[in-house]
Amino acid sequence: MEQLPYELRPHHGMCIAFFAGRGYSSAFTAHMAAVIRQLRENPPVRLSVRTDVICAECPHNRAGCCDAGEKTEAYDRTVLSLCGLREGTVLPYEDFRRAVYEAILLPGRRETVCGDCQWSSICHFPPEP
Repeated sequence: MEQLPYELRPHHGMCIAFFAGRGYSSAFTAHMAAVIRQLRENPPVRLSVRTDVICAECPHNRAGCCDAGEKTEAYDRTVLSLCGLREGTVLPYEDFRRAVYEAILLPGRRETVCGDCQWSSICHFPPEP
């Protein structure tokens, strides 16, 4: 049976790369760690500029909508553009992770995407390739 893709916000590719066990709450942190473990198995992901699997425990998730909507949507659209991807694209997680690393993280473009994020201070290069 074919595995359904995980919905994933494009900017979360960077959040995952720099995740260090900190977050909005212990529930959010535990959920994020669990999602990352699942993604390491390389399931298909569908890139979406709406709330995703990670957003489930986020305090900004208000009934399936992000209350930081325009800001996070801009992050998502910038990641898609820099990686040469489109919203709705389905691909193996590892391919997406590699695209984010090669197009954004390795060349030092993270701050141009999300330098104004409240978590930016913990996102230091180099994350794992």
